[in-house]
Amino acid sequence: MTGISTHVLDITNGRPLAGLQVELYDMATHPPTRLNNTRTNADGRTDAPVLAAKDARTGHFELRFHVGDHFKAADGLSDVVPVRFSIFDAAQHYHVPMLCAPWFFSTYRGS
Repeated sequence: MTGISTHVLDITNGRPLAGLQVELYDMATHPPTRLNNTRTNADGRTDAPVLAAKDARTGHFELRFHVGDHFKAADGLSDVVPVRFSIFDAAQHYHVPMLCAPWFFSTYRGS
């Protein structure tokens, strides 16, 4: 499997975050080009990769997680969390999970 995938977990309850808007942008263009706009399913994953294997390529990308729309907390820290990353080998799969709460977010390269 190649391309880009993600999933989102809500650390306040240890559950997948369903219905979260996730966008993928190509950062090589000015302004950046939106390649995908999707939402997470009940498992906190998107139904299809945010970048399909057939479209995999090297380059600089940004995932935008719209956490503020979900949490709507008065003490919330973030609205949209951008995660920029580079693909150096388009033959590899890039999985970019997001752990979040109204006042916290973290990501890593998953498998």
